[in-house]
Amino acid sequence: MSKASNRQRLLLVATALAAGLPAPAALATSDAHAGLPETMTLTGVVRDFKARDEGGHADFQRRPDAGFGHYVYMVADELDDDGKPAFNSTGYKLFSNWTDANGNPISPPRDHIAQRQGDSSGSIADSTGGALTTPANFAQWFRDVPGVNVSRPLSITLRREAGSNVYVFDDKTDAKYKELGGFFPINDELFGNYGSTGKNYHFTFELETEFIYREGAGQVFTFIGDDDVWVFIDGKCVIDIGGVHSAIAQTIDLDRLEWLEDGQKYDLKFFFAERHTTQANFRIETSLNLRSINLPATAALFD
Repeated sequence: MSKASNRQRLLLVATALAAGLPAPAALATSDAHAGLPETMTLTGVVRDFKARDEGGHADFQRRPDAGFGHYVYMVADELDDDGKPAFNSTGYKLFSNWTDANGNPISPPRDHIAQRQGDSSGSIADSTGGALTTPANFAQWFRDVPGVNVSRPLSITLRREAGSNVYVFDDKTDAKYKELGGFFPINDELFGNYGSTGKNYHFTFELETEFIYREGAGQVFTFIGDDDVWVFIDGKCVIDIGGVHSAIAQTIDLDRLEWLEDGQKYDLKFFFAERHTTQANFRIETSLNLRSINLPATAALFD
């Protein structure tokens, strides 16, 4: 902003205040993104499961064969014909992260994600580590299966950080989840809480959203949390955080997805699983202007 423009802005603010009128927010804060909405509410489906030690699903409250930790390549590169993550393996335990030039954790290599100068390689195990059980069991995570899970709609609200185009949902600052001590959206609901914990630890959450891609605009999507999280853009996996672990971060810079075309609309699908005690961390941070589209199909919402 030029000195003249800045003086004009300050004069307008001073004039409004002298007249007892509120100064326009965009002028008072110099917020270049003031035209953006303050919040984005996204609605998906939460599916509740019983723990394996309570007669429930074999993948919930289960320790991976190779121990707790971050596992990758559990899901295939692309969504299946139903728009769900497809089983690829029981997971390769990750020992160190792939990172970008700024040190941000990124997905391990996938053919559709461009590599860049400054990226650093991580390392994974040579053989699979049993982070889940079978393809058939995994297929139940994000589908309604009578007798195996029960479901209902669930909304989360991302809030715009002041003076920016970045939207955040964080269980540690969200008024509801801060009081609950973590991301526990269905305490005392559906199948009920686990054991004597007073909390419901065993569920999945699926979101289907869309956005407009702006080439070179620095659009990013970051997730920090536990347990499993997979993000797909235009049907291709771009964030790969599998396994049972404490909070883990991973980021996708959309300019790495070189098949995306500037100004075009694309879908982003988000798949999350909370599978084990004793934490439930969940943080989304993004500069994408997301909106919910079709609610993921549910055949038997809990009554």
